[in-house]
Amino acid sequence: MLADKLTPFINRYNELSKLLSSPDITSDIKKMTELSKEQSSLLPIVEKAKEYQALIQEINDSKEMLTDPEMADMAKEELKELEPQVPALEEEIKMLMLPKDPNDDRNIIMELRAGAGGDEAAIFVGDMFDAYTRYADLKGWKIEIINTSASEAGGYKEVVALIKGEQVYSRLKYEAGTHRVQRVPATESQGRVHTSAITVAIMPEVDDVEIEIKDADLKIDVMRSSGCGGQSVNTTDSAVRITHLPTGIVVTNQDQKSQHKNKEKAMKVLKSRLYKIEMQEQQSANAAERAAQVGTGDRSGRIRTYNYPQNRISDHRINLTLYRLQEIMGGGLFDEIIEPLIADTQAKIVEAAGL
Repeated sequence: MLADKLTPFINRYNELSKLLSSPDITSDIKKMTELSKEQSSLLPIVEKAKEYQALIQEINDSKEMLTDPEMADMAKEELKELEPQVPALEEEIKMLMLPKDPNDDRNIIMELRAGAGGDEAAIFVGDMFDAYTRYADLKGWKIEIINTSASEAGGYKEVVALIKGEQVYSRLKYEAGTHRVQRVPATESQGRVHTSAITVAIMPEVDDVEIEIKDADLKIDVMRSSGCGGQSVNTTDSAVRITHLPTGIVVTNQDQKSQHKNKEKAMKVLKSRLYKIEMQEQQSANAAERAAQVGTGDRSGRIRTYNYPQNRISDHRINLTLYRLQEIMGGGLFDEIIEPLIADTQAKIVEAAGL
């Protein structure tokens, strides 16, 4: 029964209340902060659990009244009002019981790269980044460009950006993967549809204390920034390339005029990439957890197709097709795709947990 599964949450919440009032804990700021955070995370489910227990008690009391001829009619009316509330409340509780992704509250590093398709892929990188920028504006998030590599034909070979805001990772983690675009390029004289692809990587931003990097593991090169076409470039050796020797990961940053700032941003990207590798190793150790996740960076193959001639956008993970491509891209309306992905993920986790 659901009521039995709620007991551990209530017991833990009460236990934390006692611990937080203990003199040993109140003198330990770090431990107190840790326990307070855990208690706060349990509060929503505990409140709903008490609401559920009270509702079930009211229903049971009303059922007992059915045997009393004088109270039976009133009891029936109460049951008509109370019983329909149970399924909706149970669904709310099941959602609250789902294990939370520890990265959901983090900011992210987003990397978009042109794949198959040459110039058209680079142009689509620019289109996708513009669409994500509109989405971020709708959400009240802030975007900070870390690095770009422009394409001579327009668009970008690569865009790396930091996106800050509430619940950024919880939503944009579903964008990780290969995005395929089908459309007629502006340079196509015969009107033929071309297919190209880009990749999107989503990595949680990490604090310095979470990823320790030894100086001996780094090879740092400085160079003159480069651009293409009429793009202005720095005339000093401000660009920074950092190579992480144990993994072979290379990060380049040249968007800032200051070598120090370029190094700082490159290190931020490196730490996020290393954290992502660590995350993937943990996920690989737990096949059931990995299978329950949707759209994480370790999924191969295309996740979505953007067909411009048909105004169609299809997410292949959940067989979702919407004929609103122009509206979604032009307005940054990615919630129309992300919300169904979240619902699908939650349904799979609920089923796996037997809730």
